[in-house]
Amino acid sequence: MLKGRKAPGRGETVAAHYAFGPLEDDIIIKHRLLTRTTTTRGEPPLKKLQKKFTSFVLEVEKEADNYGDCERLSKAFLQELNTFEIPLLKSRAVIEANIREKENFNELKDEINRQILQALDDIEDLKRQFEESKIERQHKEECEAIRKLIAMHPPRSKTQKIITELEKEIAMLEAENTAGSRTLDLRKKQFGLLLHVVDELQNTIVEEQRSLMEEMRTAMDEHRTGAEDATGGTEAMVLD
Repeated sequence: MLKGRKAPGRGETVAAHYAFGPLEDDIIIKHRLLTRTTTTRGEPPLKKLQKKFTSFVLEVEKEADNYGDCERLSKAFLQELNTFEIPLLKSRAVIEANIREKENFNELKDEINRQILQALDDIEDLKRQFEESKIERQHKEECEAIRKLIAMHPPRSKTQKIITELEKEIAMLEAENTAGSRTLDLRKKQFGLLLHVVDELQNTIVEEQRSLMEEMRTAMDEHRTGAEDATGGTEAMVLD
């Protein structure tokens, strides 16, 4: 398996090239585990064990006095079997360790998932608390602004005292206004009466002047008549 590398002199990453695909890799790994083959060189252990067993069986099946060869081949087969069994035991131990590790990993994964869910719940709770804190802070700022506005105004007792004084002053002004209205009404009545008297007086003066003129006219008429009578008498006396 070849990983990505940089082309010399360019600094650009070359795409990774693989000799086998994922499916072929799984087949090769499975074959190596079954055959205990870890390298591509040399004869596979399972094939060597098969050869040892085959040689032993063929030697046993011979109808000859070959106990020594059978014993030698048997020992070689058992030795090869023991050699083959040790890696299997190691592999079994590794598999059991991997299973335990996988179980631990699954438990750890479940615990991490549980912690993630708990963290998400905590985040939502913190978000809700943050929003509530923002609203509470806004209310506090509004209350502080109202408190400052209230602090700018005088105390209630002082305001009530000012209101009481203003009410007394208003009552006094209303009383003065009422007295002034009454005085004005009285003055209007007196002025009206005065105008009536003046009018009557003017009428009387006019009447008196008219009467005086009439009397003067009458007196003048009488005087003129008397003068004419006197003149007529004198003329008669002269004629006689």
